[in-house]
Amino acid sequence: MKILGLTGSIGMGKSTAAAMLRRMGVPVHDADATVHRLLGPGGDAVAAVEAAFPGVTAHGAIDRAELGRQVFGDPARLRRLERILHPLVRRAETQFLKTWRRRRARLVVLDIPLLYETHGEKRCDRVAVVTCPAFLQAQRVLRRPGQSPARLAAIRAQQMPDPAKRRRADIIIPTGTGRGPAWRKLMTLVKEMRGA
Repeated sequence: MKILGLTGSIGMGKSTAAAMLRRMGVPVHDADATVHRLLGPGGDAVAAVEAAFPGVTAHGAIDRAELGRQVFGDPARLRRLERILHPLVRRAETQFLKTWRRRRARLVVLDIPLLYETHGEKRCDRVAVVTCPAFLQAQRVLRRPGQSPARLAAIRAQQMPDPAKRRRADIIIPTGTGRGPAWRKLMTLVKEMRGA
């Protein structure tokens, strides 16, 4: 079974690329969705996160806005949160890989926003980086609720710069000129990796 790592900075179009891969029939493990489940009602991380950051629980789930206020811009608190979440996300990823190995999948995708930052590329056969021009990235992100230029700058500061990701990529998926080029590049990659 081949493992494709899918990554890209905020607003680059990674979720769109992951959706395309699913439409091509490729199983995708979404690290962000796993975090949402872990922090949601009854999630496995709720008690530990509340213990580390008192007052962030509401209705049996983590209030992500309140948690963000407590950790955003504070590297030590962010690292504490990551020490809680990352092992749980890895456990879910391991289960995903076991399941699809048993089903004899030829290709699966690990959709991980901080793939390079967490050295996740070592678990992948190849890495695809989703990218677009910085002005388009900013337009996309600033359309989201609760975003601001200052918040975008802070997020960019926590992520590996896009040019560095592109230099390390096995394949670059462009999303700045519409969906067609991204679809074609992904389709070629999927055919190649499934056939290998």
